[in-house]
Amino acid sequence: MNTSVVHLDIQADGVAVVRIDRPEAKNALNAAVRQQLAEHFRTLSDNRNVRAVVLTGGEECFVAGADIREFAQASPIEMYRRHTELLWEAISRCPKPVIAAVNGFALGGGCELAMHCDIIVAGESARFGQPEVKLGLMPGAGGTQRLIRAVGKFQAMRIALTGCLIKAPEALAIGMLSEVVEDARTLPRALELAAEIAALPPLAVAQIKEVMLAGADLPLESALTLERKAFQLLFDSQDQKEGAAAFLEKRKASFLGE
Repeated sequence: MNTSVVHLDIQADGVAVVRIDRPEAKNALNAAVRQQLAEHFRTLSDNRNVRAVVLTGGEECFVAGADIREFAQASPIEMYRRHTELLWEAISRCPKPVIAAVNGFALGGGCELAMHCDIIVAGESARFGQPEVKLGLMPGAGGTQRLIRAVGKFQAMRIALTGCLIKAPEALAIGMLSEVVEDARTLPRALELAAEIAALPPLAVAQIKEVMLAGADLPLESALTLERKAFQLLFDSQDQKEGAAAFLEKRKASFLGE
């Protein structure tokens, strides 16, 4: 691929910004976008200097959906052989907290992309939806499963079965989002949250993310055991000792990820 449609900027404060830049197609997810997203997230997963990631699109559109031209006449076997789930997994398995900064439309694959993140900050004019049913399809990158886990059966069924658009304030009210801010504040607010997380002990942050995601699909007692073991493990970290000492000495802690 000679053309970059996804840009990566690693900042000095431990925050990385991944930006989709395909405005002529409203940032639609084609093969190049998916591949470049996966490559960037694999790189970020292995970069110890990165402690939090912000994923964003344009000021007018996050991601309007998948690029319909790439699958309109595709066969089932062709779709299977693409194995796009491996590209999505690069995002979902990223051990760093990922914050979506969403302005404009986040539809279909765009909504699914936002739901792959850990926190979603949306501008007040943002719109979310899973309109695949209107194309004779259904969500195929987690849109049914992540959505029902986020908002429950009855809201998820309404959204997926009708293909309706959900305005940001309503999406916040039903549990799809973390925050809604003025449109101009979307990316700055996401960066603020990312910087706040990046300043915290990365081992503890990573364990919180891992345990919350893994435990969500476990029986409560098993999830509590997982939590307890991770809690105990962190007592072997230098950051835990530094955090306790800084608290007792009434000073700012310096966390090194050790």
